[in-house]
Amino acid sequence: MAVSLASATMNAQIVRVSTDKTDLVMKVSPKGRLYQVYLGDKLNNAADYDRITWNTYAASDGAVSTRGHEVCAASGNEDYFEPAVAITHADGNMTTYLRYKGVETKAVDGGTETIITLQDDKYPDTVKLHYVAYNKENVIKAWSEISHNEKSPVTLWRYSSTMLYFNAPKYYLTSYHSDWAKEGQPETVQLTAGKKIIDTKLGTRAAMHTEPFFELGLNEPAKENEGNVVLGTIGWTGNFRFTFEVDNVGGLRVIPAINPYASDYKLRAGETFTTPEFIFTTSSTGTSQASRNLHDWARRYQVNMGMGDRMTLLNNWENTGFDFNQKSLAELMKDAKDLGVDMFLLDDGWFANKYPRKDDHAGLGDWEVTHSKLPDGIPGLVRDAKAAGVKFGIWVEPEMVNPKSELFEKHPDWVIQQPNRDTYYYRNQLVLDISNPKVQDYVFGVVDRIMTENPEVAYFKWDCNSPITNIYSPYHKGNQGNFYIDHVRGIYKVMSRIKAKYPKLPMMLCSGGGGRMDYEALKYFTEFWCSDDTDPYERLYIQWSLSKFFPAKTMGSHVTNWNKNTSLKFRTDVCSSCKLGFDIDLKPLKGTDDYKFVQEAVANWTRLKPVILDGDQYRLVSPYESAHSALNYVSKDKTHAVLFAYNLHPRYKEPLTRVCLQGLDPNRQYTVTEINLMPNTQSAFGYNGQQFSGDYLMKVGLEVFDQKDGTSHVFELK
Repeated sequence: MAVSLASATMNAQIVRVSTDKTDLVMKVSPKGRLYQVYLGDKLNNAADYDRITWNTYAASDGAVSTRGHEVCAASGNEDYFEPAVAITHADGNMTTYLRYKGVETKAVDGGTETIITLQDDKYPDTVKLHYVAYNKENVIKAWSEISHNEKSPVTLWRYSSTMLYFNAPKYYLTSYHSDWAKEGQPETVQLTAGKKIIDTKLGTRAAMHTEPFFELGLNEPAKENEGNVVLGTIGWTGNFRFTFEVDNVGGLRVIPAINPYASDYKLRAGETFTTPEFIFTTSSTGTSQASRNLHDWARRYQVNMGMGDRMTLLNNWENTGFDFNQKSLAELMKDAKDLGVDMFLLDDGWFANKYPRKDDHAGLGDWEVTHSKLPDGIPGLVRDAKAAGVKFGIWVEPEMVNPKSELFEKHPDWVIQQPNRDTYYYRNQLVLDISNPKVQDYVFGVVDRIMTENPEVAYFKWDCNSPITNIYSPYHKGNQGNFYIDHVRGIYKVMSRIKAKYPKLPMMLCSGGGGRMDYEALKYFTEFWCSDDTDPYERLYIQWSLSKFFPAKTMGSHVTNWNKNTSLKFRTDVCSSCKLGFDIDLKPLKGTDDYKFVQEAVANWTRLKPVILDGDQYRLVSPYESAHSALNYVSKDKTHAVLFAYNLHPRYKEPLTRVCLQGLDPNRQYTVTEINLMPNTQSAFGYNGQQFSGDYLMKVGLEVFDQKDGTSHVFELK
């Protein structure tokens, strides 16, 4: 919990933000400035908080130096490093000095919120720092609120979510770069004197070239099961920036924020500028525990319906592309039922009439069913799905428009495009200006109309295939510095309206593959699409990286025909470690052993959903470090577990080591059975029905790897 204490020895107030494992301690200096004096493992004795002394460089206006670890260092004062907040006041003054005014705490679901008020002593400007500490999950999320009562608008040109300081001999940053079909690629560097900045300028996406999350290793690079690590991520579906700055005395400052690029924001008197949430967790036993912290927190408190069920599905895209009609879709719905999945998902290509959606050159914006393809409309599709015995879901991309559309003809003023410039088209489309309230109403109406007319639609796949190009907002006109930020806020306004009216509607977050992976969007979506790359080898790497920050319940993974040289079993087993779906033509498989296998695999996954989606995940063998990969899930009561083992490209006659499971009860006996076997085959390992103690399984382990490319084994432990 968070408390406020009076300090007898320093005559300073202490503000403490705490989980069950971590303490963030701040002190007020004699002249009212607020400094971070500790961030680390929780201190057990209350008296110790009072004993924390100022670093000689950390106590402005009262110690040896005038620079330090100010909690919200502002521009223009005596701290010469990157500021957390920067304001140009109405009179042109660019300096800000924030003084501590008070703290309040309140209980929230899962923990305590601490709100610290800071004010400039010369200008009527206020910054409120919010910290929510989730006790059991050991997660803290932080954000800021900036407001003022000056006579004219002020300009914000830095607006961080928080500012954290670390002190260690060495710092190692693992960031994640990416591109289309190549998401979650890790890169580890040592942070040395100066700045390293990770940022994006995509406008509509959280990620494409870089991802909005990182690992920080203190003293050594972050390891899976040992060492002091911090995992951090920002909840912002747009331009973000992480600044890592090692200062003159070897301290590390971490500043997560909206990217200020082209975003000098004019804030009027009485308005409040709210920054995105920055979510972080710490662990003294490596990344694995930190990941489980985030997984538990996300399911319980952040992700839409995070404690609810998830549906398996069959998507038509890889099978049909744009080439389908009502009859062929009805047949696919029957295939979905026969496969054993819960839902049929209709992808792109179902809409527009004047400019029908035959490819990606036309139709976006005209969300009416193409009558020639689907004469009975969405009601007919819902009817056919119901007759087949599955639910019906549908794809939309309502933030976008093709120039070849009726919407563009009627409302060119709703589209982001530059005057007096040639237009650049990314994927033959443009982005709607969702900073405009009229456009927000339109985008909300796309979903609302479908749901109003077809209340049995059970799922939406929401895509966003283009970053913002031709950057100019017709709505903002001469105030373009507000555009990038207000555009993202407009998207959230739309999503919040949808969630408020349809609180039980599951939605997948997609953006040219994995271009949107952030915890603000996941307040409104139940899951995200990890990548358009569904090659099973590549997916093992992508899913490994993303699992550090997101629970399996949020990570959509579909079996497709990418890399047909791999077996259907291998592809299915890879996807079964996440939220399972399919995107293949099933008809050629009918009557084959592959088809019998995949039906049984779906049944197994459905039965094991509580373990895989809601259990604790342990990453055991990294594909980045060997020719194999393994992970296991354990139910919260430790009575049930699932082990996934994958062989990528083993070396010839490579010695194979046992895999030691994690998270089991050492005093329980577990029956081990290999599942997801091909018909008429038996496990090659001979474990089926054998019992082992949890202690044995975690210390001695099991032989679960082989020396064949693209093979996999799944074991159930009960």
